[in-house]
Parts: sequence; C-alpha cells; structure tokens
Amino acid sequence: MTDATDPTEPVEPSPSVVDANRGIINTVPPNTEDYQDAQRGLLALPGSPAIPSRDGKSLVWNFAGYDFLLAGEEEAPPSVNASLWRQGQLTAMAGLFQVVAGPRRAIHQVRGYDLSNMTIASGDTGLVVIDPLASYETAQHALKLYRDTTGDSRPISAVIYTHSHVDHFGGSRGLFHETGDVIPEGLAVYAPEGFLEHAISENVYAGPAMARRAEYMYAAKLDKSPYGQVGSGLGLTISTGEVTLVPPTHYIGGPRIQPTPEKDWLSSSVIPWRPGLYQHSVDGIPMVFQLTPGTECPAEMNFYFPELRTLCMAENSTHTLHNILSLRGAQVRDAHAWSKYLTEAIRTFGEHTEVEFASHHWPRWGQDSIIEFLSNQRDMYAYLNNQTLRLIDQGFTGIEIAEKLQHLPPGLAEHWYNQGYYGSLSHNFKAVYQRYIGWFDGNPAHLWNLPPAQAGAKYVRAMGGPAEVVRIAQQAYDAEPPEYRWVVELLNHVIFATGAASDAFDVPADVLQSAKKLQAKAMTQLGYGSENGTWRNFYLTGAEELRTGPQKPASHGASDLVKSMSLEQFFTAMAKSIDGPKAATEQRSPIVLRWVLTGTGQECTTTLRNGVLIYVEGQDALAGKPQATISLTRAALDQLALAGIQFKKNFDAAVANGDIQVDDQAAADTVFGYLTFPDPVFPIVTPRPVVSDQEPGPVTN
Repeated sequence: MTDATDPTEPVEPSPSVVDANRGIINTVPPNTEDYQDAQRGLLALPGSPAIPSRDGKSLVWNFAGYDFLLAGEEEAPPSVNASLWRQGQLTAMAGLFQVVAGPRRAIHQVRGYDLSNMTIASGDTGLVVIDPLASYETAQHALKLYRDTTGDSRPISAVIYTHSHVDHFGGSRGLFHETGDVIPEGLAVYAPEGFLEHAISENVYAGPAMARRAEYMYAAKLDKSPYGQVGSGLGLTISTGEVTLVPPTHYIGGPRIQPTPEKDWLSSSVIPWRPGLYQHSVDGIPMVFQLTPGTECPAEMNFYFPELRTLCMAENSTHTLHNILSLRGAQVRDAHAWSKYLTEAIRTFGEHTEVEFASHHWPRWGQDSIIEFLSNQRDMYAYLNNQTLRLIDQGFTGIEIAEKLQHLPPGLAEHWYNQGYYGSLSHNFKAVYQRYIGWFDGNPAHLWNLPPAQAGAKYVRAMGGPAEVVRIAQQAYDAEPPEYRWVVELLNHVIFATGAASDAFDVPADVLQSAKKLQAKAMTQLGYGSENGTWRNFYLTGAEELRTGPQKPASHGASDLVKSMSLEQFFTAMAKSIDGPKAATEQRSPIVLRWVLTGTGQECTTTLRNGVLIYVEGQDALAGKPQATISLTRAALDQLALAGIQFKKNFDAAVANGDIQVDDQAAADTVFGYLTFPDPVFPIVTPRPVVSDQEPGPVTN
C-alpha cells in the first residue's frame, strides 16, 4: 500500500509512529489477569454477527466488524498504539457473563453489545435490569441472549439507571419488545435525584452539537480495522439505534426515598450505618445506595448488594482514566468530588465487598484487589485536581499544565486501569483548569481572538501565502522526527482562510486540496499514535472528513425525551432556538402567548421580548394581556417539537384541522417565525460555508 489519502488506500504509519506504538507496551508491567477476568463467567457468545435496526434497513451494531481484534494477534499492528490495541481486545469480548451467584439470586452482565454493559439481577418476582444500553435494538437483543441462555422467562420487574448518560437508559423500551412495547403498569424505574433534568439538558438543550461531536468521538461510521476505529477505550463504540426512555418512577434522594435514619438501619445490610446512605429493596433485593453527584455525571449513584457482598460502581470506576470533560462536550466534572466519593465508597463498602462491577468493562473479584483498584482510581482523580491547582497558582495555563504533566507518577501509571484510553491526562488537566479558572488564561492577547477564518487569512498572508505555508508544513511532515502537531496547526490556517467572507482571498484549488490532503495525512499519523481511543477517533474522523466532507449522521430519535420534558423544559428548549438578534430588532413590543394544555389542567405563559422567550408557569400577570391563547393537548405539543423545521407549518396545519385552537394565529406565527433549527452536519475541520445548502436538522438529536 502507498502513503495515499484516497479513502480506499490507507495511510501507512511512519517509522516514528511505529516505534512509539510498539514501545509503549513495555511502560506498564504485564498483567494477564485482565484477560482472565474479562472472560470469567462467560456463558454464551452473541447469537448473530450483527444487530439490525428496527426497520431492517441498516445495522445498529456489528460484532463481526471487530473480529480483527479477536483474531489472536497478541502483537498490535503498526498502525495501532499497542496499549490501545490491548484495551480494544478486552472490550471486544462480547456475550453473557455470570458475575456472581448466591443461594437465592445471581447477577449477570451482557457485555460488548453497546458502549456500556447491561446488568441483570434476579429479583423475587422477575428481572431487575440495570442500565439497559444506548438503544432499543441492542437492549432487545441483549435481553434475548440472557433469556435464551438461562431459560429465565420471568418479566422485567424493575429497571435501575445508574446515571443520566444516554448509553445507560436509551435502550429501556427495548426491554419490552417481547410484550409488544407495552410497559407493565406499575413498573418501578429507579434513578438518582436529578436524573431527568440532566438527561434533558444533555440530550436536548445542547444535544444536536453533542451528537455531531459524538460522531467524531465514537466514530461509529468509521471503518473498523487496524487503519480505522479500534474502539473508544470505554467500550467499542456507541450503537446507532433508536434512543428511548421509560421515565423514572422512583428517585433515590427524592421525596419518597430519603437517607435511612440510624434507628431504622437493618443489620442485614452488612455494612454499618452512616449518614447519607439509602436502604431500599428492589423486587425483594436488599440494596444500599450511595449518591455521587458531580462525579462522572451530575446525577449518579453507586449501590451495594448485601446478600452477594457485591458493589456496583456505576461509571465512577472503570478500567481507564475517565473524562473530566468529555470531548463530545458536557458539563465539566468535579475531580475533587469524584475522588471524595471514591474515598467514601472505599470506607463504606470496601471491607465488605468481594465482587465489584461497573457499567463498562469487566468486574473485579477479591476484597484486596477491589480496594487497591478503587484506591488507585481515587488517587488518580485527586492527583489531577490537586496538581492542576498547584500549577494554576504558579501562573501556568491549562495548555502549559498539560505539557508539563504528561505522565502519572509511577505508583499510578503502573496500572493498566489508569491508562488514558477514554480520558487523557492532556485534556483532563485542561478541564480541571477550566472548572476553576475558565476559558481565559489571563493574557489580554487572548481576550479577544480573531475567529479561525479571519485569523487564518491573516496568518497565511503574513507567512507568504498558502503555497508557502503548505511547503513549510510538508517540511515539518518529512522532518525527523516528524512534527505532526505543527503540520496540523499550520494547515488549519490555510483551510480556514477560505471561509472568512470579509478577509477572503483566493487559495488556488490545487493548493487547498494539497493542504487538505497533507493535513489528513498528519491527522492520520496522530491517530495511529494515540493511546486514547477517542483521540484516535477524532483524528481519523477529521482526516476522513477532510477527504470526503461531512457525512449525514445516523438518526437516533429522541421522542421519549421530548415526551418526558416538563413544560418549563419544553419552552426552555424552544427559547434557545429563538433568533434573538432578529427578534429583538423587529419586535420592540412584547408578544405574549397563553398556552392551555387541554385535559391536564396545566397552562403557562410565554413572552417574546428583547429577543428572549420567557416562560412563566400559569398566568403571567406582569406580562400584560396575551395576544393569543393556544389550546392543545400535550401530545400535539410534542408532535410540534418532533417536527423540527416543520414546526410553524405543522402548527398552522393543526390549527386548520381543528387539532389546535388559537384566537390570534398571526401573533403565534410571528413568534414561531423566529425559531431556528440546528444543522446536524455542520463542518468541524473546515470552515462553515457562508451560505449553507444543508437542510437544518430536528430540535433534538
């Protein structure tokens, strides 16, 4: 194969990348126990090579695509970092596993069917499912594997969501495929307090942008091969099926389930009482819950099974350094709180735990091994937090801290489970910096930077024009050692120089194509050398997009999220879609709409003023007389949201059909005329076109 950039001709790894990839495997002591633990308790392999979408038109999960990881090749191919190859082999082990069994009940896991694991505990009357994967289809097939293997045909008696990330609830309705999607009346669904608020915030408010960046982070559409996607560190990738949600009915930490007082503490819980623990039985299974807000997720919880001396650590401890700030975008997490809650878990559960499992990766067995694992992970997050703060107070910026601290200390770095397969030291140090200090590094030269397109044009002019910049970048690519980071940064200016409407100058088509090809090659080399799975995915997806342009993302659907929103959340989502500058200029007087939800007794008021849509529950006496009253069912309101760009058109049609009543349609249409809709394929590695010819996407991802 040649060092080409044609999509069908993989770029060969350079000698420097090959040497680095092979050498890294010797930086951590050998450990075969991970391979043994990842296969321990295996009862059945996947029953088919792939999982189709509900309509049968595509695949949402492809086991066979990762066969190359399980082909028995111990030595990593030259194009894959050997440490990441090892992690990919471990996460590719798919099937049904028995985690632990006791006289009365057992815990099983289906692993390798999605980014996350689905855990099944046997209750007194049925199955308690913990974290039903990311999509309807994978959850459906994971449950089928369990039933076919164990012969256990009992119904789903309860569902538990450990936290509010989509790969832990998106498959919930798939559990009921066997009952025709009918959810049993009275089904108990448990989640930590704040679950729904944060699920909506992440998947609706900023959902479209996160979904676009997730295409880079998980690279679900990238070819699976030694030259492409080999996993994302936390798992292989995320499934592309239908995202669903059965809303929680019970909140740990909510009004109905509060911390257990010492006087009511049951000795059968094994662990001693302490403040802040929740004793609760789920389908007869005694459990002790520990809330851990602000750790891996704003709403998250660990829990303990006293009968089995088994601890579920949700996603707070996995076999990788996790993210303080996910590359797809999220709220910055609190590394200090993360380490504090791990200390609390060790002190509470450690000496009483014989088995530990999580929502990703494989379990651990043995008290000493578990305590060591949790303690080292705790120390790692504390190290990230404390060393960032130490260097902040010495005047270092986030970028400087990440360059200064490129390795964990030996006591932490010598463990495979602390390697940066999903989170990296580099972007985590920057994230801690951002949490405490923010985006601004204090240097006024960085207070008001030019946008990339304008800066690119000026940099390229200053360096002698685009052809000269490409020549310099080629020299850096060919240098020994190569300077791939510098190549990517240089060429970024050439590529973005074509997008500045005010400063645009002609970049000859052949020069621009050369810049894109060379940047794609440099990104590919950086991807090949990445130990971090998500960095590899970002680099290789960026290279692919430079060659072929943005690809239309898979549609995951999100109707359950829309239907689960409160009215305030619904109109908050609408408010962020208002074209504020246009509305503020054209509408100098407020437009007040009264909304009446028929059959529910609910009503609210929205006011468009100063380019902002304000929501008030009930009637807003201070807003003035409504220009229009809109009466409709909640189902009709949901359908408007799900229509996306067709919102106003569908509203008018529903009014004409009599499904929605409004006494001043013109006032309502004026407000809806300011709604904007996201672009699900906005460019990332190239400038945004001045006039986009891409069709805007739906309200949600």
